[in-house]
Amino acid sequence: MSAHALLPGRFSSPVADAYRRLTEVFPSLGIDELTDGERPAAGDGWVGATDLAAGGSAVDAFLAWDEAQVVRDYGQRARPDVVATFGLHRYAWPVCLLITVPWFMSRRVPRIPVDHVAFQRARGRIAVRVEEFACLPGDPAAGLPGARVVPDEEALRAEVRSAVAEHLGPVLAAFGPRMRRRNHALWGMATDEIVEGLWYISQLLGEERRAMSELELLLPGTTKPYVGTAGFRELRGTGGESLPTRDRASCCFFYTLRPEDTCVTCPRTCDADRVRRLSASSN
Repeated sequence: MSAHALLPGRFSSPVADAYRRLTEVFPSLGIDELTDGERPAAGDGWVGATDLAAGGSAVDAFLAWDEAQVVRDYGQRARPDVVATFGLHRYAWPVCLLITVPWFMSRRVPRIPVDHVAFQRARGRIAVRVEEFACLPGDPAAGLPGARVVPDEEALRAEVRSAVAEHLGPVLAAFGPRMRRRNHALWGMATDEIVEGLWYISQLLGEERRAMSELELLLPGTTKPYVGTAGFRELRGTGGESLPTRDRASCCFFYTLRPEDTCVTCPRTCDADRVRRLSASSN
């Protein structure tokens, strides 16, 4: 693909404003929207989501980055299933944002099947083509090509769940055997990527409480294939302050590299440690 195909901002899509705001608060992620006639990038470190979903050599090359990073940063090799878990997380976390951030900010839910996305992990860039999106009645974008109007907020939440599942399903199937995880555990990981990605971005936007409420409605625990609820709960700091936390539905396996340094949302992390670490980060 020629370089001009990767230049952002040459047209305005129904989700462009949400993507622009996302990159403003989280500049580590760049988003290049493609027009109808463009295909996701290839070469120069780009990998298509279609290739990841196919498994094989594309996934081998993708995971080589994670394997090298573990050796460089921790001075040891990780188990192959741990490497695969790290690699999937580093793909799924930003890709979920392509769907959840427009929903959260604009009440528009794009459809991004695997053949509409490519990822350049070294530069932190995603190329995406949005041809269809769901929105609510009264949305000014409802009359645009590709718009699908749904009746209410719950129907729009169903569109979020469906859009994420449509994209991640084939990728999970390709990574699953390498991760030594079955369907339930894989979709638990997808649940975590949806929740923790938007939760983090909402803090940067100054809208954490609204995001927590929205995510609890999005993932009430009864929406297959997803596993569990959003998992939020409140702890009290030593001064009586509220400390939001959550319990992950899956394990990231970081403990295999640093047993003493579990994630703050890991079920292995006791509440006393959570209070200590959350209190320290808020000071």
